[in-house]
Amino acid sequence: MPGPGPHLMYAMSSGLALSTLTNGRFSPHHTLTYTINAFFGPDIGSFSEWLGSNLGSFADSLASELADYIHDPFFYIFILGLPLCFFYSWLSRILHQRRILDSVSGVPLSRRQCLSLVSAGCLSHFFLDHLFEENGHSTMYTWILSTGWWKNRAPVNPDAVIVVGFLCTCLIGGFIYINRVKSSKYTRKQSYQSLKLILTVAILYCLWCASQIYWIYPPRPAVGEEADLGVLVFLATYLFFPHCLCIMSMNSEDHETHLLPH
Repeated sequence: MPGPGPHLMYAMSSGLALSTLTNGRFSPHHTLTYTINAFFGPDIGSFSEWLGSNLGSFADSLASELADYIHDPFFYIFILGLPLCFFYSWLSRILHQRRILDSVSGVPLSRRQCLSLVSAGCLSHFFLDHLFEENGHSTMYTWILSTGWWKNRAPVNPDAVIVVGFLCTCLIGGFIYINRVKSSKYTRKQSYQSLKLILTVAILYCLWCASQIYWIYPPRPAVGEEADLGVLVFLATYLFFPHCLCIMSMNSEDHETHLLPH
């Protein structure tokens, strides 16, 4: 599986991109918290396992079982999310008060922000782990590939062409309609409407794929030989959702306005 380097650089570069695009609303405090949890977060279990192996058989057995629960994209959040959000909020306040790390907005991270960043970091950790561990035979990666059609040459079903073509046309056409030229400037409302359009089409697309793979007997290729269902679910869970959590954790514009000179 990926080591410290890829985890740290992937998360830190993502945080840096968000900081640049948001003019500091995603601050260095955000980036640091996100990065630490994207690397060391779920691997705390592995560290405890190594520590237990040096403390005797009972500690080794306990640490091994603990590692299995913690090194999980969701158990990590449920088990450690709450205590870690208190810890990182306290740490952010110390770093801010002692002027060790710039917060840009002038405020440390709240517990709610830290919980979002802990969750985002954990899921981003598994974005790399699921793709590049166990010699390409991880449970998640195997499931993604199982949603494709690899038995023989996939037949082109007319209904699949119609449904997929219709959904893709709605996505492109709807986006153009929402963002058509207007006299007013681009608003956040258009962004939300575009996001709702993408989510609606994605859900319908996944339902179509699932119906062909799991609800029809014998199963049929949903979109040729492509594993679209697995790819969409994976990207939504481990790429788009973590970045949405990062965006949700950003400081409000009120903090930025408050710091502007009068």
